[in-house]
Amino acid sequence: MAALVLGASLLGFAAMLVRWAAPAGPLAVGFYRMAIALPLVAWMARGTGRPGTGKARAWALVAGVCFVLDLWMWHSALHLTSAANATLLVTMAPVWVAAVSVLWLGARLRPRFWTGMLLAVAGALVLGLAKGARWGTGLGELLGALASLAYGAFTLALGRARRDLSAPEALFWVILCSTALFALLGWRQGETFSGYPARAWWALLALGVVVQVGAWWLITWGLGHVPTNLGAMGLMVQPVATIVFGWILLAEPLRPLQGLGTLLVLAGVALCAFTPPAPEIR
Repeated sequence: MAALVLGASLLGFAAMLVRWAAPAGPLAVGFYRMAIALPLVAWMARGTGRPGTGKARAWALVAGVCFVLDLWMWHSALHLTSAANATLLVTMAPVWVAAVSVLWLGARLRPRFWTGMLLAVAGALVLGLAKGARWGTGLGELLGALASLAYGAFTLALGRARRDLSAPEALFWVILCSTALFALLGWRQGETFSGYPARAWWALLALGVVVQVGAWWLITWGLGHVPTNLGAMGLMVQPVATIVFGWILLAEPLRPLQGLGTLLVLAGVALCAFTPPAPEIR
């Protein structure tokens, strides 16, 4: 759980790095984020493969498809609405993970877990409102909501892949799939993959190394050791980290309302983390 929370904290850099990567488009950002990470993760995954893991690799590829959809829609939402709106909507992913786990996968969640999830979602809502989340034209908000669905599906598929794959190997297949899809979609959409200023290239490098390798290796490793529902809750630390990094790196002021939202998120995640698992329905 500590690895998940640390990884989610590093994800707090993602929103500002995507903004700094302009004028790179959302698909180009996704491509370079994956392409930069791919050789590093391939090196980490060497020698970790095991026979009889074809189905798990298929789940990792499914996770890669969902991840591409999530990032494509989220990157697009960041250009159509505020970062607060886009990030707030994506944090709804644990709700979808919990719903799918209960309705289709036979999971049983204790009332204390549901209480913790509601606290964390309420905290994310408070953080979003304090950060300036307001209903905009609607398109950016719609993309953010759809991104949360894709993010939830990605979390479920990655958690399934981690049952049989090591963290580096699962992450390798996710990134390999994502790199190919981002390249294909970017080419089809006619996005420009060159001619960026130096600041954009540095932002893309940081996205690939810090976010995609560092953050997602920690998260992927953590998902192999905790239930997927709990892992999805740990990812809700991201908006808290986004605010803290904005305060440290961008000198953005902190408001009392943000303090309240932070406490609610952390309390909700902690409540879920210390809730004993309920037996699954067989």
